[in-house]
Amino acid sequence: MYYMGIDVGSVSTDIVIVDENINLIESIYLRTKGRPIDAIQEGFKLLYNKYKNLKINAVGTTGSGRKIAASIVGADIIKNEITTHAVASLNVNKNVRTIIEIGGQDSKIILLNNGIVSDFAMNTVCAAGTGSFLDRQAERLDIPIEHFGNYALKSKSHVRIAGRCAVFAESDMIHKQQLGYSNSDIIKGLCDALVRNYLSNVAKGKDIQGDIFFQGGVAANIGIKTSFEEVLGCNVIVPPNYKVMGAVGSAILAKEYIEKSKKITNFKGFNLANTNFTSKSFECTGCSNRCEVVKILGSNEIVGFFGDRCGKWNDKNSNLSA
Repeated sequence: MYYMGIDVGSVSTDIVIVDENINLIESIYLRTKGRPIDAIQEGFKLLYNKYKNLKINAVGTTGSGRKIAASIVGADIIKNEITTHAVASLNVNKNVRTIIEIGGQDSKIILLNNGIVSDFAMNTVCAAGTGSFLDRQAERLDIPIEHFGNYALKSKSHVRIAGRCAVFAESDMIHKQQLGYSNSDIIKGLCDALVRNYLSNVAKGKDIQGDIFFQGGVAANIGIKTSFEEVLGCNVIVPPNYKVMGAVGSAILAKEYIEKSKKITNFKGFNLANTNFTSKSFECTGCSNRCEVVKILGSNEIVGFFGDRCGKWNDKNSNLSA
């Protein structure tokens, strides 16, 4: 019994396969590059030779591109990122109370009470503190992003970096370099600044309690994790599969849905790796909104409609569990 979860975000596309005990069998992490359909197909090409004969019992999708992904692969359930991250975390630790999630271009906080999401907040406006900003600074300093956090642990002197704005943070870092501070001190200052920004912006007014999970791509940065622990005064846990928790959560929910409904999966199979998908747009004249509707075709069949505000065309898509 195997289940698939797909998390299509603005920066990364994650595909996982888990068994009936939610053990991770396969995990693929790809750059979306603004083309979610291509990213999904690239992932399926990597999976095809190894798993083409594997029976997938259910598929779930999440992320900003979850609806497009669901139509393409034939998903059984679509869920938002808040729900999937919470479900995946609780599967690892029933006592988790706070989830700090920082991805490529956004960040969020999820609060749980007795295993139920009680509050959450998201930041999708500014790139400060996200993975894309850290990638840029690592490239500018000519330091591999994998080693970025380790530099922070070597800091010997406290440096305060402005962290509320990505532009100001970069300018402040350059200024501190000109003053002769070491890369380690500057990177530690940046980690502290990004944590301050997160806590005063995304987590403002939130009651952060342990156990605390830190997930998303930025959780790989030991410098950020350490800064969170210093400010919060407690241990911050980076769970296994922290990069793909959204995908794992969607696989769990798909499994639960299929088992409860006793339905057969809508999954279209790994052959979609070789399907030629094309997108065409048209203007709907049904009302004064005149929405631009995108129609996606695959193998001469309509995969789905996207982009309308009222749902007139979106309702023509496959009837998935919300």
